[in-house]
Amino acid sequence: MPLTLSQLNAAPAPEALSMLDGLYEHSPWIAEAALQQRPFQSVAQLKYLLTEVLDKAGRKAQIALIRAHPELAGKAMVSQSLTAESTNEQSKAGLTNCSAEEFARLQQLNAEYNAKFGWPFILAVRGPRGTGLSRAEIIATFERRLHGHPDFELQECLRNIHRIAEIRLNDKFGLTPTLGNDVWDWQEALSEFSEPGFAEQGQLTVTYLSDAHRACAARIQGWMLACGFDSAHIDAVGNVVGRYEALANVFDTSSQDAISNNNDSYLPRQNGEYSPKTLIKPKTLLTGSHYDTVRNAGKYDGRLGIFVPMACVRELHRAGRRLPFAIEVVAFAEEEGQRFKATFLGSGALTGDFNPEWLDQLDADGISMWQAMQHAVLCPSGDKAAALQAIAALKRDPTQYMGFVEVHIEQGPVLNALNLPLGVVTAINASVRYVGEVIGTASHAGTTPMNQRQDAACAVAELALYLEQRAAQDGDSVATMGQLNVPAGSINVVPGRCSFSLDLRAPNDLQRNALEGDVLQKLEQFCTRRGVRYEIQPTMRVSAAPSAPEWQQRWEAAVTALGLPVHRLPSGAGHDAMKLHEVMPQAMLFVRGQNAGISHNPLESTTSDDMQLAVEAFAQLLEQLAGKNRS
Repeated sequence: MPLTLSQLNAAPAPEALSMLDGLYEHSPWIAEAALQQRPFQSVAQLKYLLTEVLDKAGRKAQIALIRAHPELAGKAMVSQSLTAESTNEQSKAGLTNCSAEEFARLQQLNAEYNAKFGWPFILAVRGPRGTGLSRAEIIATFERRLHGHPDFELQECLRNIHRIAEIRLNDKFGLTPTLGNDVWDWQEALSEFSEPGFAEQGQLTVTYLSDAHRACAARIQGWMLACGFDSAHIDAVGNVVGRYEALANVFDTSSQDAISNNNDSYLPRQNGEYSPKTLIKPKTLLTGSHYDTVRNAGKYDGRLGIFVPMACVRELHRAGRRLPFAIEVVAFAEEEGQRFKATFLGSGALTGDFNPEWLDQLDADGISMWQAMQHAVLCPSGDKAAALQAIAALKRDPTQYMGFVEVHIEQGPVLNALNLPLGVVTAINASVRYVGEVIGTASHAGTTPMNQRQDAACAVAELALYLEQRAAQDGDSVATMGQLNVPAGSINVVPGRCSFSLDLRAPNDLQRNALEGDVLQKLEQFCTRRGVRYEIQPTMRVSAAPSAPEWQQRWEAAVTALGLPVHRLPSGAGHDAMKLHEVMPQAMLFVRGQNAGISHNPLESTTSDDMQLAVEAFAQLLEQLAGKNRS
C-alpha cells in the first residue's frame, strides 16, 4: 500500500525514517533531519524541506552525497551492484540496453567528467515527466554539461539529485501528477507544429499567422471544447477565446442578513420582510497567455499559461460545477513580435490598443500583415475597414471583469536556484532601451601613443562595465549591452566609431529612471574624459506593471495552501499581463524552469510535478474567488 502523509507524520522517528529509506543514495541523514520538522502539511512541503536540509549542510556534505551516486551505465550497473532505486531508474532510461557505441561514449564521458570535476555526473534520467529520457537525450545533456563551470555544475548535480528524490517520493506515496502530465502532454503535442525550415531541424518556431500558427489555434480551440468550455472561437486577430460560463443565476447577497431557499438563491431580509430577489450579472475572470514563439524556441513560454487554467476548467466541467463568475481563457495570438513589429498584438486588441498602420507592415518575405490576415481568413469579407471594425470590437469592458491572472514559466534562474516550484510576481519590470554610437578618431594602432588616443570602443567598454556595477547596487535592477560593434573595424586600427545598445530594467519606474540617469551621466563623463563624443536615442520605454496587491495576495494564499513558502520576485521579461494591466488589476504566478531557468531556447523545460502544483494553485485561487462571491 502507498505511504500516506498521516502515517509519516504519526510514526515514531525510526519507523518514519525507514519509510523514507532510499530517497537519497546511501544518505539517510537528509531524511532524518527533515523529519524533525514534522508534521508535514503536504508532500510538496516535505520535498522542499529535504532540499533545505542539503542546502544548509555545506559543500563537503554535498560533494559526499554526489559521490555516493553511481555513474550512468558505469561499473556498478555492469556488476549489478546498484541500489534497487538506481537500477529501476537506469533501466527505465534504457541504459541497460545501450549499443556498444553508446556504452563506449558514456564510459568516455564518465572519465572526462570525473577528471574535470572530481565527482560523477548526476542526471535525473527519468526526466521532467518521470517516464524516462532517451539515451540520445542523456548523452546530449552529458556532453553539454561537461563544459560547465565547477560551481554551477555542483549545484546542477544537487538539483538533479532532488529531482530523483522527488520521483522516488512520488513512488512511495503512490502519487501521479495527473493534471501536470496532461498539461505537459498538451504542450508536447502543440510543439509538433513548427514552420518550414525549422521543423525539419527539430526546432520550434511559430510566428504570427503562419500555417503552423493557424494549426496551433485550431488545436487549442478543439481542446478547449473537449475540456467542456461552453464556447471557443478564434477572434479577429487570431486569439483563441474559450469561455466557461458562470452559475445560471447569481443573486445579490450584500445584505448582512441573508437566507437561501431550496434553490440556492438568496433572499436578503429587510425589516423582517423578504425582499424580491436581486439578480446580478456575474463578472468574468480573465486569464491566459500567448501561443506564438520566438525562433528556435522552448515549448513552455506562454503556452503553460493557456493549459493550466484549461485543466482547471476541465475539472470543473467533469465535476458538473459552475462558479459564481465566468472564466475566460485567451490564447493570445501574438506576444513575441517576431514576424511583424507589433508586440503584444493579441492582448493589446483586448485593451483597444491596435494600430491600423500595423496592417501595412511587411514581414521578411514582403507579405503584409493584412495579407497574412486574409490568408488566415480572419476577415472573410476581405474589407479592411470591416476588419478594423471587428478588431475594435474585441476591446473588453473592464467593468465586466474581475481581473487578469497569468501563469508563466519564470524564464530565469531564481526559483531553480532556490529549489522552489512556484513564485509570486510582484511587478513586471519597467524598461527603457537605447541605441547609440561613440565617435572618436580612427588612427594607426602601432604609431598612436596610448595617452593620445580617442578610442571609441574603450569608452563603450567602460560603460559596459559600469552597467554591471550600477545595476548590481539595486538588487532587482538589470542592465545589458546586448550589441557592441566597431563598424568596418580593422585589427591594426584604433576604433574611431563604436555602436552599442542599452537595455535597462527595474521593478518600478523611479528605480528605472534613477538607473537610466546614472548610466547616461557616466556615458557623458567617460566620453568627456576620453575626448570622444556620442549620439544616443531611446527606442522603447515601458512603465512597470506592479501586481494588484489583492490579487498578489490571492496567489500567495494559494501557494501557502500547498504547503510551500512564498517567494516574491519581479518579472524581468514582458508579458501579456503588462497590456491587461492598463485596464484591469493583474497578477502573475511563476513556475520554475529547469536547466537554470533558460528560456527562448530549446533547453527550456519544467517538470510535470511543478505543472501539477501550478494547476493546484490556480484551483486554489478559483476557490478563493468563489468564496468571495458566495454568501
